[in-house]
Amino acid sequence: MGRVALVTGGSRGIGAAISVALKAAGYAVAANYAGNDEAAAKFTAETGIKTYKWSVADYDACAAGIAQVEADLGPVDVLVNNAGITRDAPFHKMSPDQWRQVIDTNLSGVFNMTHPVWPGMRERKFGRIVTISSINGQKGQFAQANYSAAKAGDIGFTRALAQEGARAGITVNAICPGYIATDMVMAVPEKVRESIVAQIPVGRLGEPEEIARCVVFLASDEAGFITGSTISANGGQFFS
Repeated sequence: MGRVALVTGGSRGIGAAISVALKAAGYAVAANYAGNDEAAAKFTAETGIKTYKWSVADYDACAAGIAQVEADLGPVDVLVNNAGITRDAPFHKMSPDQWRQVIDTNLSGVFNMTHPVWPGMRERKFGRIVTISSINGQKGQFAQANYSAAKAGDIGFTRALAQEGARAGITVNAICPGYIATDMVMAVPEKVRESIVAQIPVGRLGEPEEIARCVVFLASDEAGFITGSTISANGGQFFS
């Protein structure tokens, strides 16, 4: 049996591209999703990748969901923490609930998903944790104090946990995408998209498949010497 990969937020956007790319690379893939049953069913019908519904903001739900995935497919070897939400507002208008929702999903959700798989990875002396952070976790963004804080926290989590996992054969890395041509980005007005592209030196938005290829590499045996790293996949928009 091949290795098992679990992708959170894995049935839409960047997550869907990651799930498909990992399956093409030979992994048995499980795609988690939070609430869009119709999109998840369509994704499974089109790809054959089974989807599992739970909120990454709920630790107990994560533990139960992971247990179900492992009962169906086997122990999780590769975890891709991709699930994320936005609740944008200028800070003086941001509510405690907007702050809490984003932190609970985008930062605590990474803990909630990684913690249950960690003991098994340590015992088997192999694991790959890949967390999708963001360019805005590196440079900040107006009206995204919550999102930027969470995504910056993901990078700190990655660097700390990499030091704990190294001798157990577990690598822990982060990817910081720039602006990617997902449904969400493509839905903004054309003039806004043009202003975004004008800030990207390569002159275009990224494609979800380009982020997926980064994940496939970091999940591979060939990437075993790379841990605690952050890959900036942003077309040259920001360097760190």
